[in-house]
Amino acid sequence: MSRVGKLPVELPQGVEVKISGQEVEVKGPKGTLSHRFHDLVEVVQEDGVLRVKPRSDSNQARALWGLSRSLLNNMVIGVSRGFTRVLEINGVGYRAEVSGRTLKLALGYSHPVEYQLPDGIEAKVDRNTVITLSGIDKQLLGQTAATIRAFRPPEPYKGKGIKYAEEEIRRKVGKAGVK
Repeated sequence: MSRVGKLPVELPQGVEVKISGQEVEVKGPKGTLSHRFHDLVEVVQEDGVLRVKPRSDSNQARALWGLSRSLLNNMVIGVSRGFTRVLEINGVGYRAEVSGRTLKLALGYSHPVEYQLPDGIEAKVDRNTVITLSGIDKQLLGQTAATIRAFRPPEPYKGKGIKYAEEEIRRKVGKAGVK
């Protein structure tokens, strides 16, 4: 039995859910998200909560049960509170700037890196080195953060590069001097 799948998804104030077959649309104060769930799971709304139930007892249905519940919960949290991801830039001369829907990064290359933000993702830069990404779609937000981090991943010797705020860089010792 799925421990995650058994949990109900609470609906906060101001969040509406429309279920039509396998298509679920969640509407809240921050926006609207929709997702088509697999045929092996069923989403039902009862008493102000959403429940996900497997349609059969197969291994695949039980695997999709917990996944579907997590996706549904992320949709509800996204349209009610939203998600944020914070990236930090470390390195001399490394900085970021937002102009419109474009994130401009100076990362030590011979040219600035320009990244066009996808629809639904907002970026804010503090102190030229802290990028705060926010949006209602957790998957899109995580993919955007990973793409930005990939422009200059942190290196283990000096820690220069783009890292997640909660990420800890394991540092390596440099060359040992020859006597």
